[in-house]
Amino acid sequence: MTQIRSATRADTGTILRFVRELAAFEREPDAVEATEATLGEALFGDAPAAEAVIADGPQGPVGFAVFFHNFSTWTGKRGVYLEDLYVTPEARGQGVGGALLAHLAGIAIDRGCARFEWSVLDWNADAIAVYRKLGAVGMEDWTIQRLTGDALVRLAGR
Repeated sequence: MTQIRSATRADTGTILRFVRELAAFEREPDAVEATEATLGEALFGDAPAAEAVIADGPQGPVGFAVFFHNFSTWTGKRGVYLEDLYVTPEARGQGVGGALLAHLAGIAIDRGCARFEWSVLDWNADAIAVYRKLGAVGMEDWTIQRLTGDALVRLAGR
């Protein structure tokens, strides 16, 4: 049986390993720049940028989720934004991903959030099918926009 718990600083190495495995799954194996130090500070430092939960199976950690609060001016309330969710290949199909999502939905309810949102790669049909079964609706009129690197510096005028 899977148990979901809040991550601690001692989980930082496991979280980073899962992030790297997720990046490989998402066809970006060299994109991870985070280190244990930067990830530990971001999740467990004096001003955490995000939170994480760990899914523990009988043999140890089998998945994780990293999330943070966003805000909707339309509802006037916070939301939960799921940044990453990952389940190890050997634990897939056993309800671990669903347990992580249900846990985060509970956090959203407990904290009075109006929404629980995340992004999914358009080629990940298996994940999309699971999300639709849960009742998630794709925001098909919206696209994600991102500034990084030189473009971000240029826009900032620096």
